[in-house]
Amino acid sequence: MNKKTIALTLLSSAISFHALADDIRFITYDGTAISHNKETIDKQSPALQTLLKEANKALKSSIDPVTNKTLMPASGNAHDYFSFGPYWWPNPDTKDGLPYVRRDGEYNMDTKTAATDKQRMITFAHDVKELGLAYYFTDDAKYAEKAKQQLNAWFIDPKTRMNPNMDYAQAIPGIVDGRGIGIIDSRLLIGVMDSVELIKPTLRADEYKSIVKWFADFKDWLLTSNNGFEEDNWHNNHGTWFDAQVVAFSIFTNDLDTAKQRLRITQMRRIGSQFDIEGKQHAELERTQPWHYSNFNLEAYNLLGHYGDLVGVDVWNYEIDKHSLKNGYRFIAEHVTQPDAWPYKELKGFDASKAYTTMLNANKAYGDEVFSKALKSLQENKKTAAKVETLLF
Repeated sequence: MNKKTIALTLLSSAISFHALADDIRFITYDGTAISHNKETIDKQSPALQTLLKEANKALKSSIDPVTNKTLMPASGNAHDYFSFGPYWWPNPDTKDGLPYVRRDGEYNMDTKTAATDKQRMITFAHDVKELGLAYYFTDDAKYAEKAKQQLNAWFIDPKTRMNPNMDYAQAIPGIVDGRGIGIIDSRLLIGVMDSVELIKPTLRADEYKSIVKWFADFKDWLLTSNNGFEEDNWHNNHGTWFDAQVVAFSIFTNDLDTAKQRLRITQMRRIGSQFDIEGKQHAELERTQPWHYSNFNLEAYNLLGHYGDLVGVDVWNYEIDKHSLKNGYRFIAEHVTQPDAWPYKELKGFDASKAYTTMLNANKAYGDEVFSKALKSLQENKKTAAKVETLLF
């Protein structure tokens, strides 16, 4: 892609972003694509029916804010988000099980009980994301109303709202009260942010302002806290997802200077160090689930590339010393079409469908045959045929 084409692409993206701002401000979603799909979608399409099925479940979900947990973080404040590290287990060599020991890739389901907040945030974020999209595609007020109730409980109501920090996320019993690594949990709030924009026409001005203020405070915490400093300096997907959160919440809160600065950090610090010349992500390939983590990291780049288009920082095509993001996507694409050639040991087996979202984004960003072939291969698989992502591209 030449410089002129890049400039025109960025200009087009910027115009689309701002032209739609008076109606709905699309941040993570492609405003042109999602608007077109709303106008042309078959109401019986599998993707829309899948979305509505999830949204209808969300209508029945209870309002379950962080103050409902029964175990308290070290602060003793129920408003502080609290979770345990998922790959940590009771020590078999001590009577009290302390300190916990790490078993990478082996998920301790006891970390997702209602006693702490991880599953609570997962459910909240999933429900609000689905409700926002369902409201957008159907204009049915019941979806927006339920989303508003959830947003009020988590971000507005002083009796139940979450404090805008992750100081006590992914604690390890017997070792630490909370870690920078725990900030990976709050990546789910990106989808919540997007739904706030989708249902904004139904929000009062003071409600919207309060939610934006919460995200502004949280973004400032990410950039100034010790936990944020630790996460920022991780060399793997944790650092990338930190960038994605900072950029997303900066755009949402109209702090575009911070968004652009962080995207430059993504370019210069992440891409050159995370991908080798062949596009391999060594920090992810050394894990017990290398396929999952390679795609998980690229999911953060999916967002960062799109956000860069919005604010005029080209992440997709950045290259340094022949290290490029494009080669990272290419490495995955080649193994989607040749899964038997994947040379790395997988704790839970190889599932090509995990690359679906990354291939959608790569095909859109680059248009090369290797990506279109990989995407076609995945779309022919029944596991990916009715993915909701189809509505967003």
